[in-house]
Amino acid sequence: MEGAQAVREAVRYARVRELFVTDGAADRHPDLVAAAAGAGARISPVTDRAAESLADTVTPQGLVAVCDLLDVPVAAALGERPSLVAVCAGITDPGNAGTVIRVADAVGADSVLLAGDTVDPHNGKAVRASTGSVFHLPLARDRDAAPCWRRAPPPGSPCSPRMRRASWTCTHRPPGRCSPGRWPGSSAGRRTVSPPNSRRAPTTASASRSTAARRA
Repeated sequence: MEGAQAVREAVRYARVRELFVTDGAADRHPDLVAAAAGAGARISPVTDRAAESLADTVTPQGLVAVCDLLDVPVAAALGERPSLVAVCAGITDPGNAGTVIRVADAVGADSVLLAGDTVDPHNGKAVRASTGSVFHLPLARDRDAAPCWRRAPPPGSPCSPRMRRASWTCTHRPPGRCSPGRWPGSSAGRRTVSPPNSRRAPTTASASRSTAARRA
């Protein structure tokens, strides 16, 4: 990963193996270089040209870090009693995936599941779009989306009593698996995961229309 913000969060919350830094970046961020060295990272001075070859941005900042992989098994990401989990299903744009991770972090989600053909969260653009949030909460990946859905029962589901109170935020809408919901404490719309072939409770508007039709 590259850039001062991503490297700073990696030093604080992850394991940085090596930090490539130019002279200019070392002068601009001496505290960051010192923190990385204090955390056990190897500091490797490089030229501006070498930094450009390592980076994938148009205007690199002269800081490129090598870190351990971040993803964990799905079961580990969910834990015992998750209260809010974001599920990315088939998100192929790394910027969008990073944004979802950043928002999930901001609202206090316990973890993010990346299902199906969702982009790798280690993608440089995804890391930058997350503004460091990829280091703040557990990320789990599974190429087969089905296990993620099976492990993420909706609120009130009898499938897992330990997770009966959990809320599941879905960033995609697989047919028959998502229904409108709300963010906790907010009127903003979201998608709440429902298992396949589950029956949705009628909304207030549809219930009113059904009552009016019966009376007519």
